[in-house]
Amino acid sequence: MKKIRHNKILEIINSRPIDTQEELQRELINAGFDVSQASISRDIKEMRIVKVLDSNGVYRYAVTSQNRNRQVKHNDIFTHSVISVSYSMNDVVIKCHSGLAQGACAALDTMDCENVLGTLAGDDTIFIITKSEKDAANLYNYLNEIIE
Repeated sequence: MKKIRHNKILEIINSRPIDTQEELQRELINAGFDVSQASISRDIKEMRIVKVLDSNGVYRYAVTSQNRNRQVKHNDIFTHSVISVSYSMNDVVIKCHSGLAQGACAALDTMDCENVLGTLAGDDTIFIITKSEKDAANLYNYLNEIIE
């Protein structure tokens, strides 16, 4: 799942200096991810990762504080709004506190969950259609990890 890979990328670039996409690819492969250089390039762009000059005068990948703050805010909105997550077939249903489903859904949409065909929010419910039953199960597990 892309979100899991993105989290691993953040973990890697925050734990040690990474200055090339090839080096990041090696680290991801060592961590068990089957990822191409093209995928890493797209991830870097999507995650708004930039190269910054570190204290040793070396350029390395880093996440801007603006992007990190936005991710934290969206995760907070989502986790504080959601009551429960369930799924059936390729559909995922999220129950939220009254009036908070649309905000939680907007936060969910920024998470770039793979294989989500679409989301729809009402007052207290979010309805998600995924590509397959397996995708729904994976999304269900991922969302439950976030809210716990």
